[in-house]
Amino acid sequence: MRYYPAFLDLTHARCLVVGYGGVGRRKLATLLEASPASVLVLDPSGRATHPEDAQRLLDAPQVVYASRSFEERDLDDVFLCTAATPSLEENGRIARLCRDRGVLCNVADDPDAGSFIVPSHVELEGLTVALSTGGQSPALARRLRRDLESYLAGYGALSTLLGRLRPRVLALGMETPVNTAIFRGLVESNLKDALAAADHEKACGILRAHLPDALHPVLEDLLHDLV
Repeated sequence: MRYYPAFLDLTHARCLVVGYGGVGRRKLATLLEASPASVLVLDPSGRATHPEDAQRLLDAPQVVYASRSFEERDLDDVFLCTAATPSLEENGRIARLCRDRGVLCNVADDPDAGSFIVPSHVELEGLTVALSTGGQSPALARRLRRDLESYLAGYGALSTLLGRLRPRVLALGMETPVNTAIFRGLVESNLKDALAAADHEKACGILRAHLPDALHPVLEDLLHDLV
């Protein structure tokens, strides 16, 4: 299976989670990090089976909880669905209905049945790196994620700074090749190391060397809380 890599904007999306066992709770937690417009959680087993911390996720303002089984009408206006019931047969049925309706569907423990998988990912200060083994080895994906967390530790601050800088550079109205050279120069410089070492003087020096004079007065704003 060759998956198409993508990052989804769920801020206006209606989502559905079917099943609220351990897997369903993990899926809901990941969904809520993306701030979807609403999430309907269907839980045939009922609240009596929940551990104490399960209620915290359900208290999110965009979550609607129902202690009942899935019905086809639950897919009305849904953009993304997670099938996480204990039954492979039921999960497969949900996936087929999603496919018929053009709804994205992730099937817990059976990636081939759905239309997408949720990759392992690393998030650091606005920097998100996702990785997948194509469903072949979740254990390897977890190991790679741990390695990436260590490797990328210094890049979070750099990502934040570049995010602050980008609109300011674009507002100067320079040619695209000039803008490209600025950002490539900063990425290839020692700015990451200066930020990781909290070396304010060195970071300022690198920025001055790469940025137009018009941006020198805003260096402190760019470096605020980063060094």
